[in-house]
Amino acid sequence: MAQEWHQHQMRVQYKDTDQMGVVHHGNYITWFEVARTEWMRHFDMSYHAIEEEGLLLPVLDVNAVYKSSARFDDLVVLFTRIEQYSPIRLVFEYEARRITEEDWKANGLNHATADEPYGELLTTGKTTHMWVNKEWKPVKLRKTHPELYEKIQRIAD
Repeated sequence: MAQEWHQHQMRVQYKDTDQMGVVHHGNYITWFEVARTEWMRHFDMSYHAIEEEGLLLPVLDVNAVYKSSARFDDLVVLFTRIEQYSPIRLVFEYEARRITEEDWKANGLNHATADEPYGELLTTGKTTHMWVNKEWKPVKLRKTHPELYEKIQRIAD
């Protein structure tokens, strides 16, 4: 079975738009971070708890491809899943999609995951991360935190 997408719904705030009335392109990167944080929380891997264990997960690379513009008050769902993982790296993929009020109500708080993204595609993206310790030295998650690595394997496979 293919990995499910975690979904996080939101409404576009006025502060996220530019003079043209559309979401500023840089805000999608922030939305990816929100989506990733909520993905981790859903799978019981909060950033806070991971950092308390001495692990950091900095972004090495970020990519966004813009397909259509979101506007103030649009309903948007951020889809997130793992694209690749290894004991050292983790790659997330994202889709930001505009949805209708009906989608919002039908797929809201009672549904944390979806088999496939739905709605109008706005932006796709990826972030690449590396597991490091507090001294910013790379760590092999399989050796230092095998339970966390096994959890990622179960989710991603």
